[in-house]
Parts: sequence; C-alpha cells; structure tokens
Amino acid sequence: MKQARSILNLVVAATLTFTSTGAFAQDMDALLQQLADPANDRWQRVQRQILRDWEDSGSAALDYIFQRGKAALESGDAETAVDHFTFVLERAPDFAQAWAARANAYYLANRLGQALSDIQQALRLNPHQFNALAGLGAIFEQLDQPDQALAAYHASLTINPHQEAVIDAVSRLALASRGTAL
Repeated sequence: MKQARSILNLVVAATLTFTSTGAFAQDMDALLQQLADPANDRWQRVQRQILRDWEDSGSAALDYIFQRGKAALESGDAETAVDHFTFVLERAPDFAQAWAARANAYYLANRLGQALSDIQQALRLNPHQFNALAGLGAIFEQLDQPDQALAAYHASLTINPHQEAVIDAVSRLALASRGTAL
C-alpha cells in the first residue's frame, strides 16, 4: 500500500509538472506575443513578467546567487559577477538567463570571445532571449561587423520592439552605412 502511494505521488507530481510546464509555455508565448506588439502600451509590465520568469532557476538558493551576480554587475564588478554566474551555471546548466547574464559580465570585462560563447548557449536554450540578441549585436558592433550587428539587433527588436538602446544602435549603424556609401 505504501509503495502504491509513493508511485501515485510520483504520477501526480509528474502530471502537475507537465501541466504547469505546458501552461508556462503557453503563458510565455502569450507574453512574448504581447511584447512583440509595438502598439502595446503595457509592454513594460509584460517585459518585467518575462524577465521575472526567465530569472527563475527553480532553486531559491541559485536565484539568490544569481541576484548577487546581477548586483555585482550593476555595481561595475564584472569579475565577481562572472564568479557568481559561473557558480549558478555549474549547478543549473540549462538556465538560459544565467548564460546571458554571464555573457554580459564577460562583455563588460572585455572578454568578447567568452561573451560570444555564452550568448550562443543562451540562445540555444532560449531563442527568444532578446537581451542576448542585443548583446550579440553589441559584440558584432565592437568587432566592426556592422551587417551582423544589424541582423542581431533586428532579431532582438522583432521579439521586443521597445528597446530604446537597440533602436538607437540600429539608427547609428544605418547612419554610418549611409555615410560611407559615396
């Protein structure tokens, strides 16, 4: 009887996990559709919800370390941020937001190769990661590859057309390309 109850608990847990994951995917798809609408005047709320969901590793302890990495990044300590994000990724290698965050820290530490590698991993895990696409554009721009930068920026804006810094980067690159075509 006790073994049957254990099996039943596992089945219920698996069913709830499948249902919530399916619901999560549907909810995320709906949120991404709302974010992609340039006329959506509530886009900031939608973006915050998406980022909040993406920043949930599934572990409160890892979420805490992730937040410490973000705080280190915001204070300008890229190396400490890299250490925190690396700690998280060693324990949660499928956490796309941690890959994107560490890529940002590597970028700020001028470690472009490592930043590029982490962005690629973040995008493998979450192709809707608009911040990673914007970061990819910034790396290509720094490497003086404006066509690739524009492609990455446009891909980011397709997902989230409300990114002022990305819109400015596209305008800057478009202006520069017009200025050189004489």
